[in-house]
Amino acid sequence: MAKSAKKEEEGAAEAPAKGGKKKLFIIIGAVVLLAGGGGGAAWFFLMKKPPAQEHAAAEPAPAKKAVTFLDMKDMIIGMSGNGQQERPPLMKIKVALEIGDPKVADEVKPLMPRVEDSFQVFMRELRPSDIEGSAGMYRLKEELLRRVNMTVYPAKVDAVLFKELLIQ
Repeated sequence: MAKSAKKEEEGAAEAPAKGGKKKLFIIIGAVVLLAGGGGGAAWFFLMKKPPAQEHAAAEPAPAKKAVTFLDMKDMIIGMSGNGQQERPPLMKIKVALEIGDPKVADEVKPLMPRVEDSFQVFMRELRPSDIEGSAGMYRLKEELLRRVNMTVYPAKVDAVLFKELLIQ
């Protein structure tokens, strides 16, 4: 019995050792797979160019369109007052129109008197408080752009640019 007890103890000691080697190989294999997968993913995401860059390198950049700026003449406009002032406030404004196509600029030039008229009719009703701050200036710019595009339709003006705006 002593011999059989000794053999059982030795067998029990060998079994965990064999199982431990198997577990060690599984752990090493898992680490190698994870490292290889992580390295492959890193190469894929970091080294490979995004598709947009690949297409951009293959195709030449399109030529930029020439932007045309059309200057309007200076306008001095009497604004609506609040009734408490002796003189109504005056606004001096100098504007340029940004047009994306030189051909369209040629279409707009003959219509400039209509554009100036629509600007003056609108700005005559403004009060100084209507254009205070950046939000007021932005609203004025957007309204002038809307009016100029209505006047020159089917041509299109891209932006109204203020060169000078004084209120007295």
